Amino acid sequence: MSTAPLTLRPGAAPPSRRTHPVRRWWRDAAGLVAWATLLFVTALWVAGQGVQQLGSAASGLTSAGRLTGLLSAALLLLQLLLMARIPWVERSYGQDTLARRHRLTGFTSFVLLCLHIVLISLGYAATDHTGLLGQVWDLVTTYPGMLLATAGTLALILVVVTSMRAARRRLRYESWHLLHLYAYLGAGLALPHQLWTGADFTASPVATVFWWSAYAAAAGALLVFRVGLPLTLSLRHRLVVDRVVREGHGVVSVHLRGHRLDRLPVVAGQFFVWRFRHGSGWTRGKPFSLSAAPDGCRLRITARDLGPGSARLASLPVGTRVWFEGPYGALTGSVRTARKLALFGSGIGITPLRALLEELPYEPGEAVLFYRFSAGALFHHELEHFARTRGVRIHYLPGHRAGGSWLPAGYAPVPDHTVLRHFVPDIAEHDVYVCGPGEWAAAVTDCAGQCGVPREQVHFERFGW
Repeated sequence: MSTAPLTLRPGAAPPSRRTHPVRRWWRDAAGLVAWATLLFVTALWVAGQGVQQLGSAASGLTSAGRLTGLLSAALLLLQLLLMARIPWVERSYGQDTLARRHRLTGFTSFVLLCLHIVLISLGYAATDHTGLLGQVWDLVTTYPGMLLATAGTLALILVVVTSMRAARRRLRYESWHLLHLYAYLGAGLALPHQLWTGADFTASPVATVFWWSAYAAAAGALLVFRVGLPLTLSLRHRLVVDRVVREGHGVVSVHLRGHRLDRLPVVAGQFFVWRFRHGSGWTRGKPFSLSAAPDGCRLRITARDLGPGSARLASLPVGTRVWFEGPYGALTGSVRTARKLALFGSGIGITPLRALLEELPYEPGEAVLFYRFSAGALFHHELEHFARTRGVRIHYLPGHRAGGSWLPAGYAPVPDHTVLRHFVPDIAEHDVYVCGPGEWAAAVTDCAGQCGVPREQVHFERFGW
């Protein structure tokens, strides 16, 4: 394992030529498409006499079940599209925001699916004057595609249960990610039932074209952006491990080299999903941010030993081939709105901020870094280099934090916003970049808002899954 230091760029860095602009209309267009889809699905239900059927108890239950099933199916497809890594959508929202909306959409779709099952069963039972359990058994065993739909529902239940916060805390990232893939299985198994027995899917040529197009778009996006594009980039740039450096405190940096990296559209602040082709379990991807600004020749990632995926980095041999997905993330210079910068990092969350300090343009005194850590500062000599050569003001915040504060316990009982204004009186004139654990990042963003920082000047990425 090499321990050679990273070569740092002297002086101020020029603006990156590889930065993709964030087009706000992409964000608006994506939201408009989502809402238009739900409205169109509701219109299909109305056109199918859904409102008229609400007049009696039995037909009303069945009609309400049809509507909840249609909305659940539409939201399931939107949920898949949210995490399809569509570049222009990902750059507009950022993975952090997309992940939250993906989770909300998924839970909403699941609730509607449960209502669909209950309402349809009650409606059919009332129509046929049979018991509820008997009607459920009849639906599952005699209606075309229902056995597959039942298996798909069980797969979605597994995904929902393991996505709850309490369950995620007990699962390794690799295990959670593998179980999460069952969402694709659930969506696929539901399709035959919808096409064979769902009258709203086949009631008119418009409905048929819409649903086939929606499923094709979701499947196509997943194949292109989750499989095709990563495979193409991995084969084109042929990344391999160049050297591995132990940073101390259970942290390791992996330096990577490859072919024509100047053509890889990546900037400081972004992350990739990495697969190192060495040892068992290499097929399970793990997300790591760049810890140095890309220079067109090499990339560097840094990770703390938080599980098998990150622990195995320390034993990677030089020359190990690397497959990757990305780049992802919107914590970049493309979202910058102000001349001055205030960066807040906690623990391993310092990695993308350190890369931003290297790449972004600023004058001496225009950038300030707050770095909280418990077990020793990472990149200490590199950060001090930026302080000397580029005039970065650095405030180290060692120790455990107090309660809901983003500051170490030693700053209590002084309010967070008072401390921040003391260190940076003109904080409202800064772009604020935040990377760290969820609760800590929320405390920083709340404090920035109390100090008058406009919402559009606060950019954050929560460290975790």
